[in-house]
Amino acid sequence: MKSRAPFTIAGVEVAAGTRKTVNIPVSTLSDHTPVTLSAHVIHGRKDGPVVFVSAGIHGDEVIGVEIVRRMLRTGTLKNVAGTLIVVPIVNTFGFLNHSRYLPDRRDLNRCFPGSPHGSLASRLAYIFMSEVVERCSLGIDLHSAAIHRTNLPQVRVSGKNPETMRLAGIFGAPVILTSALRDGSLRLEAKKKGVDVLLYEAGEGMRFDEMSVRAGLAGILRVLKDVGLLPKAGIAAAKARPMVCSDSHWVRAPAGGLLRMFKAEGDVVALDDLVAAISDPFGGGEVEVRTGHAGIIVGRAVMPIVHEGDALFHVAAVKSAGAAEAAVGDLAAQLEEAPLFDEDEII
Repeated sequence: MKSRAPFTIAGVEVAAGTRKTVNIPVSTLSDHTPVTLSAHVIHGRKDGPVVFVSAGIHGDEVIGVEIVRRMLRTGTLKNVAGTLIVVPIVNTFGFLNHSRYLPDRRDLNRCFPGSPHGSLASRLAYIFMSEVVERCSLGIDLHSAAIHRTNLPQVRVSGKNPETMRLAGIFGAPVILTSALRDGSLRLEAKKKGVDVLLYEAGEGMRFDEMSVRAGLAGILRVLKDVGLLPKAGIAAAKARPMVCSDSHWVRAPAGGLLRMFKAEGDVVALDDLVAAISDPFGGGEVEVRTGHAGIIVGRAVMPIVHEGDALFHVAAVKSAGAAEAAVGDLAAQLEEAPLFDEDEII
């Protein structure tokens, strides 16, 4: 059998049946320290799709970095058919500074497709698009909520794309949230190049969450199996069908003060449910927080100190409250049955 040709990225060749980390030059810091976009390439011996998995487009969203780290340690990647490009940290600048943004205060996920002659964010977006995204037929991009918020594991896709909707179902997070493609986003610009992207949201900025990490890792492996990049054996399908939510609303703080929450992400709520209370520091009064819509809580604030108007609960509409509770419960049960990681594997 004729051997596959090597995969070339940034001028570096990766032979079939091997894996290599390639450091793609991005910029130089003011103290002359070089900054690179590091991509780990696994080039299989057999033909197959080219897929990317990325994390850290926002530098404070570290949960995706942990998911990628665990994925790269799984034995099933020894049998890749095609090519897998893994970028654990896209926004190195933000990651080092514990910041969502780049040094020029731009949000990288509003700067695609970028330009080789634009701002720092624009140049990084251009490099990531040209060296990684445009080489692929599919991508999985990992995110979390911002600092002081947390998200229920969910996949966000365009409701107008049947293939990404199908793959989101294969991923197996409890919720699929359909959302429009935003100007300057990776999903929009990748779609223009013919590349479908699944966006996984879970957990909290600058924090690890074990269940969210497990849900993300399991979902990625399911999708890679479905598209033929990984072998069929050894990867369990999701036990429950995700809830497809096409509409969502934020419950905001009616007053400032000290927040006590009575509901958490994954809880199903009815219209006008009491979900929290806000008190003043002197104990002189308390304001109830009630839902304006029925649905499932897919995100919430975690800070106990709030200002009037702060976003507290993100509630997505569902067709069946019972089915929503079952989907979340089945996911939790399936992840709890999976082997526990030793402490040295998590850290």
